Amino acid sequence: MPPVLTVRPTVPASRRPPSPPGVRLPKRVRGTVRHAAPALLGHLAVRLLGLFVLGRWAHLRGHGIWPQLATDWDSRWYLAIADHGYEPGPPGEPPGSHRPMAFFPLFPALVKAVAAVTPGSRASVALVLAVLCSVAAAWGIFAVGDRLYGRRVGTVLAVLWGALPVAVVQWMGYTESLFTALAAWSLYAVLDGRWAWAGGLAVAAGLTRPTGIAVAAAVTVAGLLAARRGSRPALAAALAAPLGWVGYVGWVGLRLGRWDGYFAVQESWGNAWDGGTVTLRQLRRQLVYTQDPQLFLVMVSLVLIGATALFALCVADRQPLPLLVFAGVLLLVVLGSGGVYFPRARFLLPGFPLLLPLALAVARARRHVAALVLGGAALSSAWLGAYMLLVWRGAP
Repeated sequence: MPPVLTVRPTVPASRRPPSPPGVRLPKRVRGTVRHAAPALLGHLAVRLLGLFVLGRWAHLRGHGIWPQLATDWDSRWYLAIADHGYEPGPPGEPPGSHRPMAFFPLFPALVKAVAAVTPGSRASVALVLAVLCSVAAAWGIFAVGDRLYGRRVGTVLAVLWGALPVAVVQWMGYTESLFTALAAWSLYAVLDGRWAWAGGLAVAAGLTRPTGIAVAAAVTVAGLLAARRGSRPALAAALAAPLGWVGYVGWVGLRLGRWDGYFAVQESWGNAWDGGTVTLRQLRRQLVYTQDPQLFLVMVSLVLIGATALFALCVADRQPLPLLVFAGVLLLVVLGSGGVYFPRARFLLPGFPLLLPLALAVARARRHVAALVLGGAALSSAWLGAYMLLVWRGAP
């Protein structure tokens, strides 16, 4: 017998049942995610490699990695602020100490808010937030690179950021991932002419880290230049951008009853502006005079020198002014500080525009050369990250 063909009646669109909500993302969103997917997957692959090496190394030493990632060093201060506000600080801090005020409030506030509606501890919430913010940061970094030079450069830029020597901090209970995400998307908003977003994200960045002043400076300079051409939203963004940083610094001054209260708090940590005198002295000591240099401090010194050289290349390449202002002010703050030396590579972690010359070179190289460079960077980052947390005796 011949096969029987069954013809189903066509149901008019107006009578079809609606699709279940949340089953499919809007077409535009799906397209955006697909476009950024190589960058995000590359970033996650590099960081998962780092986590694997760290976990394996820690296992061989007979302990886990949770304390180093979630509750050690600066993480303790952020968790203490989330628990008790700015007094009294972590266990062991004397009553009435103002040292917790050196840490800006947005990250601990987010940790406290999310922990209030989730079952996890505040330490686990801080760690999850850092991981999610690192993905958001990688996406924003990709978006900037993609807008300026195309998808390939944006992808390489995001992977390089995840393969920096101290990139393990991106998945710790620290503020670097949150701050980088806010900085990257604020700078992207400036490049895209979305001034309300640029100003709002700059305010949030100014509430996250002291170097939020670099994001504010970038948005303010770009906004004022755009305002000269008659853009009122740009002028509003330029005026609003510093409010987060100025607001917190001003609040500390009011709490301490002196206009320079925040800078006094920084001095209690040994941090003061000296124009780079301590930085130059430490560079000479670590690279020239020290008989038995410590590997971690040598790495920090090389990062500072490399960042300065890359900034010169960025200027020579005539990068967009907002990126140059952000990277320049960030470098100025980090190199000009007279404080502790060892965390300065971490302080430069948000300076992703400095990686653009490298990303351009890698993206233009042959595929096997690019793969070797990115693979080598990922492996060295994984090893250095584990060394920093498990061998180096100081803070990251």
